[in-house]
Amino acid sequence: EPAGMDYFCDQVQQKDVGRRMQVGQELLEYLGDPARSPDLEQDQQRLDKVIDELTTWVNSSNFKVALLGLDVLGAFVSRLSGRFKHYIGTVLLPLIDRMGDAKDQVREQAQNLILKLMDETAPPMYIWERLAVGFKHKNYRSREGVCLCLIATLNIYGAQALILSKLVPHLCTAFGDSNSQVRDAAILAVVEVYRHVGEKVRLDLTKRGIPPGR
Repeated sequence: EPAGMDYFCDQVQQKDVGRRMQVGQELLEYLGDPARSPDLEQDQQRLDKVIDELTTWVNSSNFKVALLGLDVLGAFVSRLSGRFKHYIGTVLLPLIDRMGDAKDQVREQAQNLILKLMDETAPPMYIWERLAVGFKHKNYRSREGVCLCLIATLNIYGAQALILSKLVPHLCTAFGDSNSQVRDAAILAVVEVYRHVGEKVRLDLTKRGIPPGR
C-alpha cells in the first residue's frame, strides 16, 4: 500500500529528527509524482493540517529540518500553484523568521521560496502586502532580509509589478535602523528602486524629510 495523504498527515507530526528527515524525503517523492498522489487535494482539512505542520518544521531549531521543510513546501507550491494562495498567510511569517536565520543557506532558501510564491501562486504585490510586516521584525537579519528580498523582486519583476509608494516608506524608516546592516540593505533597496523609476523616488524621499545629503 503506497503512502498517501492520511499517512503523511500522521507522520509529519513526528518530533524525532531522524523520522522527520525520512518522512520529508518520502513526501518529496510523493509530491514529485502526480500519478502517486491523486489523493493530495481530496480532503482540504487534511491538506491544511499537513501544511500547518510543515511550517513548524520550517521553524525548527535544527537547520536540516528547517531546510527540508522549506523544500517540501516548495514542492507543494509546484504541485498546487495558484491553489496554494490559500496558505500564503500561514507560510509567510515563518519564512520571514527564517530570512533572519544564522545560516546563509536557510536565509537564501527562505527568500527563494518567497520568490517562488510570487512566480507560481500570487502576484508579487499580493505577497508584498503581507511581507511588509517583516520590515518591523524583531530580528535585524529578518529586517535586512526583507530589504534584500525587495531588491530580488525588482530584479525579477521590475517596478511595474509593485506599488512602490507602499514600500518606500518602510525603506525610509529602515534608514534609521539601529543595525548598520539593515541601514545598508535599505539604501541598496532604494538605489534599486531609483534604477527602475528614476527621479520620482528622489522627490518622494525629499518629501519624507530625508536630508538631501543622504
